[in-house]
Amino acid sequence: MTGELGVPTAIPATERSAAVARANARRTRRNLVADGAMALATGATLLIVLAVLAIILIDVIHNGAPRLSWAFLSEAPRDGMTAGGIFPAIVGMLEMVILMTLAGVPVGVATAIYLHEYASPVSPVTRAIRIAVANLAGVPSIVFGLFGLGFFVQFLGAGVDKVFFHGEKIYGQPALIWAALTMAVLTLPVVIVATEEALRAVPRELREASLALGATKLQTVMHVVVPQAAPGILTGTILAVSRGAGEVAPILFTGAAYFLPLLPKHLWSQFMSPSYHVYVLSTQSPDVDATKPILYATVLVLLALTFTLNIAAIVVRARMRRRIPGGVG
Repeated sequence: MTGELGVPTAIPATERSAAVARANARRTRRNLVADGAMALATGATLLIVLAVLAIILIDVIHNGAPRLSWAFLSEAPRDGMTAGGIFPAIVGMLEMVILMTLAGVPVGVATAIYLHEYASPVSPVTRAIRIAVANLAGVPSIVFGLFGLGFFVQFLGAGVDKVFFHGEKIYGQPALIWAALTMAVLTLPVVIVATEEALRAVPRELREASLALGATKLQTVMHVVVPQAAPGILTGTILAVSRGAGEVAPILFTGAAYFLPLLPKHLWSQFMSPSYHVYVLSTQSPDVDATKPILYATVLVLLALTFTLNIAAIVVRARMRRRIPGGVG
């Protein structure tokens, strides 16, 4: 017969103890080797990722920093986009992001609150909504662009023109409002998932204590749950905005202009965007050598804006955690 670790039991106790000790030592050595190999592999992977990121950043900074100046940030492009700056693109992106946030974030937060706080987890409707959100998160961004073109521009915009403008093409064409709504739909799953995770992290005891003190369900959600989850909600919102600011495919069909040195003044105006400007300069420029410095400088500005939004998410989360005792996220 054999005992633990495969050591025979029909031998003296001292020998059996020694055999068990040797088996434990062998197993410990194997575990140490496996742990070391895993640490080495994961560390090497991390170093590779950091090296690739460093190479990209060094290349962008090296080629883009010499072209970066206040004039580049405050002037409109000119001479076939071989000179000037990207001010209209920056303004267009900011206007689109603001409209996208106003349209998408309230809907996403409200949907997450309903799914987590009110809807039955076994309801077929709840399951259908969760499946739809999960599938929406996996849809390629180009599909959102085609959806925005078909639904917002050709259906909704054309319908508005027919009803209010006697068929004159005002909203039935690519415009700032349609690009913002398309981006709101694109970022909706990010907001919903981030908000649900933040709500799930709030201890159930807080809800039960609020209800036990006589608060209604709505009062508990609005005055107890949401404030506690606010850091996580804001973090998810800022990350969604950061993603939307760098997308190209959705706005390609719904509102971005190839070359438009004027600022967008109306909801139905087209606009320039740094991300689309990079795409144009890298694929459709008639003089690649002349536009290469502007291309790198635009990429540098876009990266700076994206990093700024991500850092803002970290700062906001940290400050709200200090301000709200027990805040999660």
